[in-house]
Amino acid sequence: MKKSNVELMQSARESLNEKWGLAIITFLIYQLIIGGMQAREDMFPYTTIIFLILAGPFSVGISIFTLNLSRNSEARFEQLFDGFKKNMGNSIIAYFLMVLFIILWTLLLIIPGIIAAISYSMIFFIIADDETISPMDALDKSKKMMNGYKWKYFRLGLRLFGLALLCILTLGIGFLWLIPYAHVSCAKFYEDIKVKSIIIE
Repeated sequence: MKKSNVELMQSARESLNEKWGLAIITFLIYQLIIGGMQAREDMFPYTTIIFLILAGPFSVGISIFTLNLSRNSEARFEQLFDGFKKNMGNSIIAYFLMVLFIILWTLLLIIPGIIAAISYSMIFFIIADDETISPMDALDKSKKMMNGYKWKYFRLGLRLFGLALLCILTLGIGFLWLIPYAHVSCAKFYEDIKVKSIIIE
């Protein structure tokens, strides 16, 4: 039976139970690394290349960590760096292609760009599950998996955005809990549609 977004978010909270400390620390370090690279990107244009190289492996690493949280498996901080150990080249190319395609669609109109971003939202979960998959196959698989589920994923994003607005009232402190919660909720979404895509196949 298809799970509602409310059920997926409830399941995410259950998976994070007693693991909030580890999740908050890991995601905080992840955000500081990504945010630091983006800040330097504004000051030093050449760092854009460095960001494009590092963002893919870090995206895979945080996806591995998030899936382990979601699956109630052993989640460890060092998994954040697993993207640099497991077929790093695929994650770099996949990130570059994803950004390129989203930019190209956004040049047409904002809405096609948003749709493209949602279509490719499962890429790094897919690579985290299958390190041998090629970048283009990962993009294609994400698009196929999201077929019929883009609107539901958008509504999940709206729910999380509403919580983000509430976090502002906490002077931003609430984001320490919201960011891991949002990622695990998306992992639950991935697990749900992954099962359905396997059944369809």
